[in-house]
Parts: sequence; C-alpha cells; structure tokens
Amino acid sequence: MKRTQAIVATLVCSLMLPTSFALAAGQSDDAQEKVEKQQQEQIYGSQMMSEQERHEYRARMHAAKTQQEREQIRLEHHERMQERAKAMGMSLPDTPPPRGGGMGQGMGQGMGHGMGGGKGKSK
Repeated sequence: MKRTQAIVATLVCSLMLPTSFALAAGQSDDAQEKVEKQQQEQIYGSQMMSEQERHEYRARMHAAKTQQEREQIRLEHHERMQERAKAMGMSLPDTPPPRGGGMGQGMGQGMGHGMGGGKGKSK
C-alpha cells in the first residue's frame, strides 16, 4: 500500500513539474517585458524613437567610458529629441530628466533589512 502511494505521489509530482516550469517561464516573460518598458520610459523622448534607436542609444551609453561621455551623449540625445518633438508638433520638458531618479539600478535594501525588528532579534 505504501509503495502504491509513493508511486501515485511520484506520478502526480512528475505531471505537475512541467506545468510549474511553464508558469515560471510565463512569469519570466512578463518580468522581461516590465524591465524593457521601464528602460524605454527612462530614455528621454523614447515614445518618438524606434526600437532600433532605443537599442543604439543604450549601446552608446553602455560603451561610454566616462561620466562626461555619458553626459555628452545625453545632452546630444536631448537636443535631437527636442527637434524631433518640435517637427512632430509635440512638446517635451526643456530640461533632460535627472539621472538616477526613481527606481533603477542600485543595491536597495533587499530582503530582511526593513524597519521592523523581526522575530528572534534581540536589542
């Protein structure tokens, strides 16, 4: 009897395993889309850029060796987007968005480092 239960449990688990992988893959795709959307929103004037242009901009920023180079790329990009917006009858903010504002790359607090003391911590 125990052997039969073990076999049934094994079969159930083996049948559920592909389903859990499929669900995880679906969540991974959703997470990837969310990251891409956030990156797109971080590029000034991205709504007027093609996917190729956004990719090239990110590549240029990544390849820049110094902060000065990145700032120069940002300023040139800002001017191009201002001109494009004007030609399209749109308006964009006059100043480039602040660097590093909002949620982005960085260490953050991670798990377990919040304000609460948590269980088991003595003071």
